[in-house]
Amino acid sequence: MTVFSVDKSSVLIFLIVLLVSYGGWKTRNLSFSGALSALIMGCIIGYVYGWNGLLLLGAFFLSSSIWSKLFTGSKAEIEGRLAKSSVRDWQQVWANGGPAALFIILYHFTGSEWWLYSFAAAIAAANSDTWASEIGPLNRKSPLSIRSFKRVKKGTSGAVSLLGTVAALAGSIFISFIFLTLHDPFQWPLFILISSAGFLGNVFDTVAGAYWQEEFICPVCSSSTEAYIHCGVPAVKSKGFSWMNNECVNFLSSFLAGAAVLLFIPG
Repeated sequence: MTVFSVDKSSVLIFLIVLLVSYGGWKTRNLSFSGALSALIMGCIIGYVYGWNGLLLLGAFFLSSSIWSKLFTGSKAEIEGRLAKSSVRDWQQVWANGGPAALFIILYHFTGSEWWLYSFAAAIAAANSDTWASEIGPLNRKSPLSIRSFKRVKKGTSGAVSLLGTVAALAGSIFISFIFLTLHDPFQWPLFILISSAGFLGNVFDTVAGAYWQEEFICPVCSSSTEAYIHCGVPAVKSKGFSWMNNECVNFLSSFLAGAAVLLFIPG
């Protein structure tokens, strides 16, 4: 088992992660707590997996930030129903990146590359969900609820659209391709495995959002919302478990995507 040590490369990684986290805070992609969490997470991943880990993490955060800033006018109505804004706080950062950080720590202490593949799948799932959430609402038609099979408002948890589904698959493939490109040699079976696991993580996110995620109804405007307070008054719970908020769903979807990879370890 290896132990942690500090060298020039580690110091440089810390400075790069610090600069990026600070930039995320100044551009309002991250809150202060989100930037601090991104700094901690980036240092863990960068130390264990080096520049490859930072490139993979950076591809996720950069692409997510770009999509969240594009076509904001088309998504203004959706943010009004969400519990949080597009400025990511510490809960959102750890919900999306926490499982990846856990898997990379396990990789460090065990040396098994399967934990590394789980790390990649966890990020692929987070990216898949983010691309679906940011790109899906641009679909012209309203999404279809997998629970009621009826058209619902854009941004409703547990709803799907053709554009959102394609975006989810593309988001997972994007991360898997970058990971396998950096992880020489490129192995097609692993590419398919990680891409599939990441996409299935998004599928779990959709199912959990439809059936188990906590949701409320605003007594003023009758809108479905994830926020406890809407239109200045407490919203009325309509479904889900009190502990199953959006951050919990995101964490579980990424964690399960990484765990799914381990099912294919050769006996």
